[in-house]
Formats: sequence, structure tokens, C-alpha cells
Amino acid sequence: MHREPRLDRFNDNVLAKYQVYNSIFLTLPYDEIQKTGALLPLFQDICEKGFKENKNPSEIVERFFNKYEDGHSEDDRNNLLFRFIQYIERQVVLFDAIEDASFPIVNNMDGRGTLRNVKEEAEAKQKVKELKEYLKRFKVRPTLTAHPTQFYPGTVLGIITDLDNAIQKNDLVKIKALLAQLGKTPFFKKEKPTPYDEAVSLIWYFENVFYQSASKIHNYIQQNIFDGEDVGNQVINLGFWPGGDRDGNPFVTTEITLRVAKRLRRTILLNYYRDIRELKRRLTFRGVHELMNEMEKGLYDSAVSGTGDIKLSLEDFISKLNQIKEIVMTKHQSLFVDEIDDMLNKVNLFGYHFATLDIRQDAGIHNEVLEEIMQTKPDLLPSNYAELNEEEQVKVLTGLNAKIDPEDFEEGMAKSTLSSIYAMQEIQKKSGEPGANRYIISNCGSIQGVLQPFAYLRLCGWEEPSVDVIPLFETVPDLQSAHVVMKKLYTNPVYKEHLERRGNKQTIMLGFSDGTKDGGYLMANWSIYKAKEELTKISREYGIKVVFFDGRGGPPARGGGKTHQFYASLGPTIENEEIQLTVQGQTISSNFGTKDSCTYNLEQLLSSGVSNEIFSNGKNLLSDKARQTMNELADISYETYSNFKKHPRFIPYLEKMSTLKYYAKTNIGSRPSKRNKSAELNLSDLRAIPFVGSWSQLKQNVPGFFGVGTAMEKLDKAGRFDEVKEFYEHSEFFKTLLENSMMSLTKSFFPLTAYMKDDEEFGEFWQVIHDEFIRTKAMLLKVTGYDSLMENQPAGKASIQARERIVLPLLTIQQHALRMVQELSKDPEKNKEKIEIYEKMVTRSLYGNINASRNSA
Repeated sequence: MHREPRLDRFNDNVLAKYQVYNSIFLTLPYDEIQKTGALLPLFQDICEKGFKENKNPSEIVERFFNKYEDGHSEDDRNNLLFRFIQYIERQVVLFDAIEDASFPIVNNMDGRGTLRNVKEEAEAKQKVKELKEYLKRFKVRPTLTAHPTQFYPGTVLGIITDLDNAIQKNDLVKIKALLAQLGKTPFFKKEKPTPYDEAVSLIWYFENVFYQSASKIHNYIQQNIFDGEDVGNQVINLGFWPGGDRDGNPFVTTEITLRVAKRLRRTILLNYYRDIRELKRRLTFRGVHELMNEMEKGLYDSAVSGTGDIKLSLEDFISKLNQIKEIVMTKHQSLFVDEIDDMLNKVNLFGYHFATLDIRQDAGIHNEVLEEIMQTKPDLLPSNYAELNEEEQVKVLTGLNAKIDPEDFEEGMAKSTLSSIYAMQEIQKKSGEPGANRYIISNCGSIQGVLQPFAYLRLCGWEEPSVDVIPLFETVPDLQSAHVVMKKLYTNPVYKEHLERRGNKQTIMLGFSDGTKDGGYLMANWSIYKAKEELTKISREYGIKVVFFDGRGGPPARGGGKTHQFYASLGPTIENEEIQLTVQGQTISSNFGTKDSCTYNLEQLLSSGVSNEIFSNGKNLLSDKARQTMNELADISYETYSNFKKHPRFIPYLEKMSTLKYYAKTNIGSRPSKRNKSAELNLSDLRAIPFVGSWSQLKQNVPGFFGVGTAMEKLDKAGRFDEVKEFYEHSEFFKTLLENSMMSLTKSFFPLTAYMKDDEEFGEFWQVIHDEFIRTKAMLLKVTGYDSLMENQPAGKASIQARERIVLPLLTIQQHALRMVQELSKDPEKNKEKIEIYEKMVTRSLYGNINASRNSA
């Protein structure tokens, strides 16, 4: 089945099918004027030819109308462009569904990086014992976040799932009906989703995908690697941010946090209830059936309870399952014991919480909270606290001993922060400790940054909080001093006691997105690598097991790309007993959207940890020479990127020439695109998603490559290119970095914006970006020895090219609309209505393009 090359499998099972189904889709009558589907391929053709002839987007649109729609009014023309956008959005969905349906054919489900492959490799190398030992302590935790990088409403997700099934069966009648349904189903959200809406749409993946995939993997490990014995470790945990992530999101309230936790609990209880009903049909034996009835009733009553009260405790549930297993084994020849084991594994994996709801808030907000506490409760802290030095402030924070009530405060940050902590206590009572036992502090750069929220936990009547306090280091300077902050914490007697109660385990989060925005691609990745080394070293010194939680986005510019390759490349100098990472937006649907892709990608993550630990034989250790090369490359790249950011046209370019300001209008996510409300655009307040997304919409993908070319070229000119080449050939870490950067370049398309080079204000700035693109491409080809980008990943490249081809007309329309807005804005009063129409066109075109990218930049 998998003998033909992967590219051929992709062409036969994805591209060929897309062409067939797309031709059906384009002939379906969606609107009164039935020619949109016929005109779209003609428009696409004109776009492709036009960019080859160096035409600008408006000239291309004009040429199309002159040729096919001559004599129509501007309104008619714009209506057709809006209909094109709607069609292209749906073509993207069709492509997604076909790619999902073909996943197990295009990807070898028993190939490299799968558990079966890992087991066989361990047997061949006689390392089964080491593999078992490692799996007893190793964990993978994907944490789903609702960051707005994909905009499919739930109704569309449902159609994608059904299309996926119909495509697998080649059911043309069903496919046609679903495409017709898709054509009539709205994509555009009239209102911004609430954090609760976001949570509900993501819990869908837990209920329908992760529940089955995670338990399937656990069962495989238990049956095939541990020969049926209990693994004694969860191996896979799930994390969740919607409803708990408060950072810069004023819409996350305590009520929403509690509602989301209840929804997670209710969903897992209903999943158990369905499974128990299914199992009850098999376990009809005396002494067993009665226990099944009790569990079924207890689970159902707990799930539908309005107050969220639990009628069957988790302990009781597990004890009854074990009782049943015992009876079945001793009296009924172990009939259906595998099914009972499967149920026990699920309950051990997901408990009553399903996924851990993380609470996150910005360190700056915690400072505000402290000020409010000092004003409202003047006796708690010394009035001169702000003037005290670090050591004295630390003493005050660790010595606080009182219980404060959020209701004593006016509406504001203190009240909401303290009540979020009381909510954590309530969730732990109903869902168990893992329901909400992590408090994350973003933009954390000091010991006070960690000890302030730690003090708030204790001020909420939680003298010994069953919570992990997790600093998030993001900017380059914060990453560089992270180990200094942690050393102070490890040597602080009060915090040290807390860590002992938490099993001497400290989780530390590292943020790629803001790191890249701050320091550029190479410097962000290298800073995080070095920070992890320093943090590993200091933690081992103090007997602390450090766990790294990576804030990695979908695209390489946000730390994404080939994630499992990245983890497999980390050497023994970086603690790697748990892989924890955020998964967001399109990465959820592309990597974990179906049971096949979810199982495959979870196995890849698991095996990356295994191969790094057990099969690498020190291959991943960076030599001193390699470090020196990486340091130089990162420094040159950082300087190049920093100078680029200081360019006087940097912010104006994003404001005037990109879609940045339109992100806020798309109603795609519950949180604002900036951390503060000021009218002035300030880069440090700007969220990484609109930042990376705006470059992606321009098809310039700056955060994924800028500075990389200059850095390599500088060493090349100094006659030292052989050092870079040697580094690339001997380091998986560097190789993965460059391959991900290559993906960013592959998704760039400069002819789209080439018209900007003649712009009076921005021409020179556009040229700077384009020059670096050309330079980086040349250097990447030189170091890899390839003739074209992504030559070693032909199927991945073909997928990107197919998606880029689908959205080319969409991007052309978007750029045309942006140009019209600029032109009409010269007389805004006179052109008010027209500007509104073109602005709406820009906003609408954002959707399909980001959905198509799956990994945006």
C-alpha cells in the first residue's frame, strides 16, 4: 500500500480527487446568477498569468472584468468578487477534507516515528528495557488554545468531518449533497465569540478525537510494550486554555472559567456514560450487571446535574471497574477484559476533568493587583513596599499571611484575579486536582513576577496551594536571565517548601511567538535553546525536575513547523522527560483534526522524546565549534532583525500596507489584537498572532526568515561557509531550524506585492524585505545543496503549492481592495461608502487565506 513514493500517493489521493470534486463543486447552482463557478477558474488563470507579467493586483482584476464582465457596474463587479471569496473559502474546506481523508494513505501509519516503529527499533537495538523505563516517566501534553488562527464555525467543522467520511468511501452522491450544504452554510461570524464559545468549539476535538486517539495509544503501549501490565504512567495528558487564559483578554471572567470547567467535566462524564452503556451490552454476567447499572446511573446523574454535583465519585468508579475486572477474570474466563482495561485506561487518563484548565495572567497585571491590595488592605503590606529592594520585597511577599475576600474590592483586576484563584479551588473540589492546578505568568522577568501570584494563592486561604506556579519567559532579555530568576526561587525557603510539596518539580514556560517578534527567527530559537540548557543545569544542581512547556504556534515563525523533529533534536543537556506544548488554530485541525492524524502526530511526539533519550547515543550534543557558529549566526541575525524593526517605515508599513488593522474586525477570537487600548500602535503591545498573520497575508512571512540570509552570507563572505555547512550536516537542531525557515520561504509570494517597490513612501522598505528573501533563499539552497526549496519534502511542498494556488485569486482580491482603500482614503468624506465596501472585502478575504495556510507563516 505504501510502496509508491509519498509524492505519488499525495498526487493520486489528494490532488487528483480535489480536481474531480472541485469540478463538481464549481457547477453546483448556489445563487441566482449561476456563473460564479464558471468564472472563478478564468479569474485564477488571469491571476497566474498577470503576476508572471509583473501586473499589479488591480490591473489583474481590471483585465479580468474587461475580458469577461465588460459593461457591468462597479457594484456588480464587487458582488462577483465577494462571491469569489465565498467560493474560494469553500474550496479550501474541500481540500482540507480530502487531505484529512487521505491522511493514512499519504502518511505511513506504521512508518518512522510511530509506536510500532519505535518498538521494533528498541527490539533490534536490544533496548526494550530502557524503552519501558522511559515510558514509565515520560509524558506528552498538548494544550489546546483558542488563539484565533482558524475561523471555521462549528457547523462547518461538522461538514468537514462528514465530507472526510464520504470521501473515504468515494460516495459521490453524499459528497455532492455536502458540497451543496457547504455552499449555503455561512462562514462569517456576525458576533465575536465569547471565550466560552471558543471553549465549546475546541472541546469538540477532545470529545470526538483525542478521547479515542489518546486511549488507543495508551492501550497499544500497555498491550504491545508492557505485555498487558499496567504502565503506571498516563503518557498523555491534555491541557486547555480557553476560559482560563486571562492574558490580555478582558472577556475571561470567573463565571466563564467555572462554566468551561463544568463543560469539560460534563463532556468526559457523557463519554464515559456512552462507553459504559456499550460495555453493559457485553458484560451481562451475574454479579457484574448490577455494578454496571450503578455506574451507568451514577455517570448519567453526574453529567446532567445542574449544580455540577458528582453522584459517583472517581474513586468509586475506578473501584467498581476493578471489581468487575476481578470477577470477569476469576469467574468468566476473562471475557471482554480488554474492553474493561480500555475503560480503566480512559478513566486514568482523563479523570473527571478531561483536560487541565490552565489559568494565565500577565505579570504587569499582578503589579496592578498588588497596588489595589495595598490601597484596600493597607495593613497587609508596608506602605513603602515600592521603595524596598528586591530582597526586602521578596521577604514581604513570602511572609504574607491572611485570608482576603475578592468581594472586599471594587470591580477591577484585584477582584477578578483573586476570584480566579477561588475558582481554581472550586474546580479542584469537583473535577479533582488536575482540573485546574497550574497558574502561568506571562511576561515574567523577575523573582517578584513569580512570587506575587504565589502570594495571592496563599492569600486566598490556600496555605499549601496544590498549584504549580509557572513563569513564562518570552523576550530575548527575559530568556537570557531566566536561570538567574529560577536560582533565586530554588534558594528561597518558602518557595522551596512549596516545591517539595509539589514533588520537587518545576514547570517553566518559554514563548516562541513573542520571542520571534522580539528577536527574529534564529535568535528566538537559539535563546530558547540556551535558556533551556541553563535552566536544566540550575534545576539539576538544586535537585529539581524541570519540565518545559513550549508556547509554540502553528507556523515556524511561532515555533511550529516540524515540531516532533525539533524535539528529537534536543540533546542530553536539555531536560526532556515531558513534552508540553500549546497547539492552536489551524494546527489543531491539521495535526489533530481526525483520529488518524491525531494518533499519528501524538505518536510522533512520543517517539521524538524516546529517540532523543534512547536512540540518539549523544548524536544531539552540540560541539563547542557548532555553538560558536550558532552564536555568531544568531547575533548577526538579531542585529539585522533589530535594525529592520527600527526602520522608520516598519510600523507604518504594517498599519498602511498590511491587513493588521483588519484582524480586530474579523470577529475571529474573543481577545483583542493588542494588550492595551492605546490608539498608537506599539510593537511590544501587539500580539504575535496578528503580527505574524499580517506578514503571512502579504505573503512575505518576514518572522520566519528575516536575518537568516544575512547571517549566513556574512560567514560566507568571510570564507567560513564550510563551518555553516558542517553545522547543518551534523546537527538535527540546526537542520530543523533551517527546514522550518524554508517552509516560510515556500509560502512567500513576492509578485503579489511587487507593485509596492514603486511606492514613494514604502518602495525602499519593500525592497529591504525582498532582498533579504532572495538572500535567504540563495543561502538556504547553498547550505542544503538543493536545487529548490523543500526538495526533501516533496509531498509537503506539493500540499503547500496546491493551497497557495487555491488562494491566489483571494489574495489578489485582498490586495486590490487594500489598494482601493488607500486610493479612496485621499478623500474619505466623499468616498465613505465605497471605503466601507472595500474594507469589508479585505476582512472577508482574511478568513479563507488563513484557513488555507493551516500553518500560517
